[in-house]
Amino acid sequence: MANKHVLKFLKDNNYKTDIVTLNDSSTVLKAANELNVTTNEIAKTLAFILKDNIIVVVMSGDSKINNKKYKDYFKEKASMVPADKVETLTNHPIGGVCPFGLKENVKIYLDNSLKQLEYVYPAAGDFNLALKISVNDLERITKGTWIDVTTCNEVIKQ
Repeated sequence: MANKHVLKFLKDNNYKTDIVTLNDSSTVLKAANELNVTTNEIAKTLAFILKDNIIVVVMSGDSKINNKKYKDYFKEKASMVPADKVETLTNHPIGGVCPFGLKENVKIYLDNSLKQLEYVYPAAGDFNLALKISVNDLERITKGTWIDVTTCNEVIKQ
């Protein structure tokens, strides 16, 4: 069943897209294979604690947080939300964290690693749900702030 927070967010933003149920999205590679896309087209969303606030950073699937860039930008060390608090603080369980339907106080950041792509496939509020969205629409409907806090991993082998 689709996440009610995601569905409400998409409806409120007049964005129509199909939410896909995946059989195995436990890794970026598995999700990419099932969707028949490259690993960098899988948009990872990570939740962090920042100065008593919660933020999410959306990045390409072949990227990882660069701790130096993160600290230079945010002026503090990266600290992920503890696993047992992710759903309470974001509205989404681990594996389903996405930039749609978040709690009101969660700020969204879009990493520059997404700019190389036309479309991405973020989670849709649960570990086995995803949707396709253009990077332009992602920016428009989330009102995310562009930042540069990742480093590209080596290409994940298909």
